[in-house]
Amino acid sequence: MYIRRVTRKNKDGTTVAYLQLAHNEWDPKAKYAKAKVIYSFGREDEVDRAVLERLAKSISRFLSPEQVWEAQELAGEAFEFRFQSCKRLGGVWLLDQLWRQLGLDDILKTLFASRHHQISLERLIFAMVANRALHPSSKLAMEDWVEKEVHIPNLPQVASHQLYRAMDELLTVQSELERQVFHAVADLLNLEVDLLYFDTTSSYFEVDPSEAPGEESFRKQGFSKDKRPDLLQIVIGLAVTREGIPIRAWVWPGNTMDMTVIKQVKNDLIGWKLGRVISVMDRGFSSEENLRILQQAGGHYIVGEKIRSGKAAAEEAMSRRGRYHQVRENLHIKEIIVGDGEARQRYVLVYNPNEAERQRKEREKLLESLKEELEGLRQLPNEAHHKATCRLRSHPSYGKYLRQLKDGTLRIDKQAVREAEKYDGKYLIRTSDDTLSAEDVALGYKQLVDIEQAFRTLKSTLELRPMYHRLEDRIRAHVLLSWLALLLVRIVEIRTNESWPKVREECQRLTLGHFSSKYGDLYQRTELTAKQGQTFAALGLEPPPKILDIHPRS
Repeated sequence: MYIRRVTRKNKDGTTVAYLQLAHNEWDPKAKYAKAKVIYSFGREDEVDRAVLERLAKSISRFLSPEQVWEAQELAGEAFEFRFQSCKRLGGVWLLDQLWRQLGLDDILKTLFASRHHQISLERLIFAMVANRALHPSSKLAMEDWVEKEVHIPNLPQVASHQLYRAMDELLTVQSELERQVFHAVADLLNLEVDLLYFDTTSSYFEVDPSEAPGEESFRKQGFSKDKRPDLLQIVIGLAVTREGIPIRAWVWPGNTMDMTVIKQVKNDLIGWKLGRVISVMDRGFSSEENLRILQQAGGHYIVGEKIRSGKAAAEEAMSRRGRYHQVRENLHIKEIIVGDGEARQRYVLVYNPNEAERQRKEREKLLESLKEELEGLRQLPNEAHHKATCRLRSHPSYGKYLRQLKDGTLRIDKQAVREAEKYDGKYLIRTSDDTLSAEDVALGYKQLVDIEQAFRTLKSTLELRPMYHRLEDRIRAHVLLSWLALLLVRIVEIRTNESWPKVREECQRLTLGHFSSKYGDLYQRTELTAKQGQTFAALGLEPPPKILDIHPRS
């Protein structure tokens, strides 16, 4: 179907043109297609142009932007475009498509169905998550980022107060959001949740000393895993699947001890009805009370045991003779059972030859340095000698290899050195599950490194720290947004087998150009590179169309 122009010559020699809506029909007798007029618009010079424009617009509603653009090109109308601006498109588009693939948009829209805001809360939350993954910044800086730097579908601009309001609303649905997000992600990715890894970290704040909070504040000083004990902090817990997907995050005051959080973590996960779960944790959580908690509701544990904890069972496990069984190039294991009946405890002693060699060389280097320090003591006068002796005795590395004679002279403790040699390259694992092989126990614990990678991504790539929020609710919302960003980032890394910084750098090269002409505005992306196409394909996502949008001028 098309509009055709036909002409007729008058007797006076003038030419008259007529516009008709026609389509071709096959004539079997003539054996060629003939034009059949469906509607005649009349003489061209008398046709109401507004009628044709309305018809064209109504038809264009059923066409993609590319088809509209092609139609204008065929009509000879697409020319004299001016390049107005350029925004980053690839990173946001990738995250938004993954966000929708996981169903996070529908989850949030359903949770916020009864709330009425000028701008969609789901879009505001996605914008903050995307900002954390692509260009971490403050909420005030996000105003310019959204308006001038990136193209976020259905969100042309935002104000910081709208973002803060969305953070407050997000906290009101946190519990249900976490549950629904987990089940949606678990179903889509077919996650294995038989092994769950848990660990904690700390994250600090930059605050003005004059604004130091009172006793009731959420921000407190505590043991800093960031090596910043001088700053206020919070403690963050993270549960990660064996695939490296973070399924839930927790936040506690900065002075919270690791040993005290397990009961809450276990109770929260029991509420999700995960079935048989084996919790994998490091040595910081291996108190007897925590181990009993982890076995509730049919659960089991794999935990690291402190080799020199002073526990009789652990010492017996370390002293038990027997051969190691090699399961990997640098992984040798030995299973040990201590006790009988209810007192029975199952251990796996792991030995890494490469790590043992590294520790041996480090100790030799340390002892050489210690010998030089002891030699230097002899040259010092009495008072200086006494101070230097006290310094060495209290030194965190030197002190454990020193013994003091009756006359006050320091000597290297050879017995302490021999004791240290016995533990080179070894670590002890304890488990309550008898159905797992010793190899599975060792390899399962070894995967605990995935959660450490998640924390590194959370802190460095997503720039969780330092934080500038003061109110507890805003702090909790900030961590919740960072967890959602980490969830998307880890899925991208696992599916593409590339680090997020590399994927981000490549995708951010895909930009959206804004062109204008007398006919309207055109939004067209740059050409996809081969690497960008591979990334979208690996994630099962559609890249953005070449023509993203067209705004005709009326």
